[in-house]
Amino acid sequence: MKPLSFGRIVLGFAVVLILVFLMVPILIVVPLSFSDTRFMTFPPPGYSLRWYHAFFSNPAWIDAARTTLIASTCAALIATPLGVAAAYAIQNGTHRSMRYLRTVLMLPLMVPIIIVAVGVFFVYSQMGYVNTLGGLIIADTMLGLPYVLISVGADLRTFDPTQEMVARSLGMNRLRSFMTVTLPQIKSSVISGAVFVFIQALDETVVALFVSGGTNQTLTRRMFVTLRDEIDPTIAAISTMLTALTLCLVMIVVVSRKSSARV
Repeated sequence: MKPLSFGRIVLGFAVVLILVFLMVPILIVVPLSFSDTRFMTFPPPGYSLRWYHAFFSNPAWIDAARTTLIASTCAALIATPLGVAAAYAIQNGTHRSMRYLRTVLMLPLMVPIIIVAVGVFFVYSQMGYVNTLGGLIIADTMLGLPYVLISVGADLRTFDPTQEMVARSLGMNRLRSFMTVTLPQIKSSVISGAVFVFIQALDETVVALFVSGGTNQTLTRRMFVTLRDEIDPTIAAISTMLTALTLCLVMIVVVSRKSSARV
């Protein structure tokens, strides 16, 4: 066996430290969510499901969670086909405008989120879309589109286009050949893109602070406002549930990738 070099040992140690640094907040928040006291003290003096019950019995929290899930689901359902179509056009298009199209669609990831939030708020205030569910879905779709573009674009760059050309030579039109030949082979990247759009919309806070409110307030916005007013342990319970949901969704991506690799 080849001995490990000093550089690899240092790199491995640095990676472990980074992972520990990222995991520490989770290791603190999860026990706090099961605390039986009104104040956030670590370690908790006792454990109960008090704060989970407080979440599910509070109509305001449930309404915010419902708004978040609706907006996240709709954003994923809209952004995924749009991102797949855009990635396909960019990969197969020959016009020079395709390069600019990719840059424009990637802007939500390049521009600081606070600038995006201010811009979206300014446009929505002119159109009357502030504090509306439709406006929130459109904003989440815009923010999630780059994830689909990156995920699907990576698979399309390794896909052999001659397979689709053969299908078209046998009488299929472009749409049918894509749905029959190309899509089944890149479905794992499509699923990955959709999941990341959902996660991004689920966790979005900055834009939600500007464009959501009232009856269309998102869960993350309500958490932020609640933390500003008081330290409510219910937030620890919500954070734990959001982390668990995100972890489950990431596992779906991993499983879809592995199943696709076996095929």
